[in-house]
Amino acid sequence: MKSKQTGCCSCGSGCCSGVENNYNKRKIVIDFLYLDLTMCDRCQGADQNLEDAIKEVSNVLKATGVDVVVNKVNVINEELAIKHRFKSSPTIRVNGRDIQMDIKENSCKCCGDLCGEDVDCRVWVYQGKEYDSPPKAMIIEAILKEVYGANNDSIVEEEYVLPDNLKKFYDAMKK
Repeated sequence: MKSKQTGCCSCGSGCCSGVENNYNKRKIVIDFLYLDLTMCDRCQGADQNLEDAIKEVSNVLKATGVDVVVNKVNVINEELAIKHRFKSSPTIRVNGRDIQMDIKENSCKCCGDLCGEDVDCRVWVYQGKEYDSPPKAMIIEAILKEVYGANNDSIVEEEYVLPDNLKKFYDAMKK
């Protein structure tokens, strides 16, 4: 004989019908830290690729009970850089983990034009190639690794020192 189910469990009381089961929800927090979205091609590309990556994985994450929270932070001064332990622009972190631990930079004409100084911004290395913005596949891979446990690296908190490159940028923006 089959039991009649009126909700999401077999208790028959309707305890979970129509109500999302929040106690099993997992959450990932994605922090997107950047210097400028109005002029910087790298920051704009990172922003667009992040949005595209989230759209692409959102149905899978939703179906498996994972909520995604995205924090976009325009790191406009040294105080915010220190608060967010900002090392290079742009930066994407998933649950506090930078999606690329090694920071590589080269000259960024857009940010240089913005502040009037030569400034280096981040470049991304993925599958042996270098990109000015993090590829969508790299972002998706980082999200899925974090959500589904393939990322077992512990987060090591190093003493934060504002990088000279960012200090130079912020000093130039004050002028």
